[in-house]
Amino acid sequence: MKQLLQIITALMLVIGLMSSNVLIAKDKKDKEEGYKFTPKIQLETCSVKDQGSSGTCWSYATSSFIEAELIRLGKGKHDISEMFFVRKAYPQKAIKYIRYQGLSNFSEGGQAHDVTNVIREFGMVPESVYRGLNYGFTYHKHGEMVSVLTGILDSSIKKKSNFTGKSLDVFSAALDIYLGEVPEKFIYMGKEYTPKTFADSMNFNSDDYVEFTSYSCYPFNEKIDLEIPDNWSRDLYYNIELNDLMGIINYAFENGYSVNWDGDVSESGFSHKNGVAVVPEDDPKEMEDSERLKWESLSEKEQKEMLFDFSKPRKEKNVTQEVRQEAFDKFKTTDDHLMHLTGTGVDQNGTLYYHTKNSWAEDSNKFGGSLYMSEAFIKLKTVAIQVHKDAIPQELKDKLGIK
Repeated sequence: MKQLLQIITALMLVIGLMSSNVLIAKDKKDKEEGYKFTPKIQLETCSVKDQGSSGTCWSYATSSFIEAELIRLGKGKHDISEMFFVRKAYPQKAIKYIRYQGLSNFSEGGQAHDVTNVIREFGMVPESVYRGLNYGFTYHKHGEMVSVLTGILDSSIKKKSNFTGKSLDVFSAALDIYLGEVPEKFIYMGKEYTPKTFADSMNFNSDDYVEFTSYSCYPFNEKIDLEIPDNWSRDLYYNIELNDLMGIINYAFENGYSVNWDGDVSESGFSHKNGVAVVPEDDPKEMEDSERLKWESLSEKEQKEMLFDFSKPRKEKNVTQEVRQEAFDKFKTTDDHLMHLTGTGVDQNGTLYYHTKNSWAEDSNKFGGSLYMSEAFIKLKTVAIQVHKDAIPQELKDKLGIK
């Protein structure tokens, strides 16, 4: 009898160890699993660039978008100068700042239309012609330049009745000192161009590109002034319902067009390092007051585990037009970054994501500087998009009167 009990005890010990090992292995697998993406649509683009220590994502995203458009238009691959657009946009921003007596936004930020507006008026140039690095650095760093530019403008505004207008000449000279002078003519691939003739040779027409947003605080299906700080030029956007906004994005990819994206990346569910952006149900920034009280009752360790758990796909928030609007009204969604949507894919659960080309350098994560943003994230955190007019479903074009 004693021997039988010893055998049973030994068997129970073995079974216990096996069960423990299975749980450990499962836990290890869950932690190592991560997000597994299967690409569905991947449009051809140029390489990922690095905006460095500069707030010029608007130019980088839109330049990438234009590069993809040139490929689609059969013009081949061209590395377009982001700093040319920055150099040409700043004087326009300065004039607005002076006219508003320092009360309009003057910062490094901007919008997608700032680039297409520059192309319409001044053209564009290749990166090899204008790098915008004239201050001894190998990467972009604009802090000092912006401080100098702001000082010039603020000083001239204080003069008021003694204002001579010469400060804008000084402003332009300072830009040339930091970014370099823009050449009137240049040689590219054996041909001579001006910025305007180069843009013309690419068959790029700024008037073919349209911007959209989706907020219920504005009338739907009308052009509106999107009230965000970086819309310093007060350009107009078509305000459409969320379903139509998502419809444009999906229609664009189905028909070979990419999408220029403006939105919020300040969320705990956005992880460039992990190459993913989601809207988890337990994101404290998106919680209601009652949910936040529960969140605050958790230990710091539990909070961190919830915030930074990218070990596997997470259940996401159901995003509606109302949820979008509330996030916008409460500044949970703010305009802080532009990126280039270049394709679609699904995770291991079949959830739809959008392949996104960032401008934080190719070696900024293990995905070559790109990431996948979930459908829920796009629904909630998109402030605006820019697309070619032919990337818009015909029914919506007819409704909006877009030719």
